[in-house]
Amino acid sequence: MKIRSFIYLFITLIGFSATAQQAKKFALQTVAFYNFENLFDTINGSNNDEEWLADGAQNWTGKKYKKKLENLSRVLAEIGTNDQQKASPVLIGGCEIENRGVLEDLIKQPNLIDKGYGIVHFDSPDKRGIDVALLYQKKHFQPTSYVNIPLYIYNKSSASKEKKENDEKTDDAVQVDNSTNRIYTRDQLLVTGLLDGEEINVIVNHWPSRSGGEKKSSPFREAAGRLNRQIIDSIVKIKPNAKFITMGDLNDGTYNKSVKVELGAKLKKTELESPRDIYNPFEQMAKDGNSTLFYRDAGDIFDQIMVSERFVNANYASWTYWKAGIYNKPYLIQKEGQYKGYPLRHTANEVGFSDHFPVYIYLIREFK
Repeated sequence: MKIRSFIYLFITLIGFSATAQQAKKFALQTVAFYNFENLFDTINGSNNDEEWLADGAQNWTGKKYKKKLENLSRVLAEIGTNDQQKASPVLIGGCEIENRGVLEDLIKQPNLIDKGYGIVHFDSPDKRGIDVALLYQKKHFQPTSYVNIPLYIYNKSSASKEKKENDEKTDDAVQVDNSTNRIYTRDQLLVTGLLDGEEINVIVNHWPSRSGGEKKSSPFREAAGRLNRQIIDSIVKIKPNAKFITMGDLNDGTYNKSVKVELGAKLKKTELESPRDIYNPFEQMAKDGNSTLFYRDAGDIFDQIMVSERFVNANYASWTYWKAGIYNKPYLIQKEGQYKGYPLRHTANEVGFSDHFPVYIYLIREFK
């Protein structure tokens, strides 16, 4: 009899707990990253943009530019939306951006104008003039500080004109200042702000390309990973409970030294032991065979969003990491030809979207 009474009480308590959980209400926000792939305007600027002019190699006209903006705005408005999440991303990191002007044009597109996006952008020293930036919904996020942190890397190898068969072809070629041997690449953008009242830190990245080959260029991306690590550690030293999101096109996979060793990203949540530790949900996705881009018919995940330990080991009273995804809807995919299944990018005959799929994470928090 006593056992039967105990079982009844246990079941009653479980039912009460479930009802209490159902009564709770949660806020959901999406954070996204997208490589805009050559978002250039039609104006001849001071950077190396001659290819992206009306008389340039891409025959980049006003009509094409307008279509590119329309395409990108559709994607940005829809990333992460589904039956559970109706709202567009509250934060969007972007790269391959020519200047602030193209971002101003982008957020004024019909798909985005009612979202109320603000812009954090700096011109970087990249020789092509492509930058990183953060778009944010002003009604939810208020930047309190932002800075572009330069990545100092130098070419230590002797110049060689020899072309190796395994060198990767890219329009994002590494360019060296011959007087100093410095390689000018994208700065890392650090933005601190209040997301619905809670302070978070966001780092937006576009690490050096694989121009010249993966092995030869790997030290440059390893240096980028170390810089990310230094940024995080320097703030955690002052604010032990600081929360970080680091995201970008890393030009490396989740398994490469730049990510696993220099930044120290972890595969499993259980590996996180201190506020400086970083969890990378895209590592398991890569192991499962997912991709954000393709090269020579091999897929990989270069586009990643990682979160710090304080986002993972939270109790929903503050913003907590929930889950991540790759936004690869059918309209973003090449339907036929040699590159069937690849992201639908710009060609001579079609203004596509990008050669990368965007990525996103969800943050969740209980209503106070």
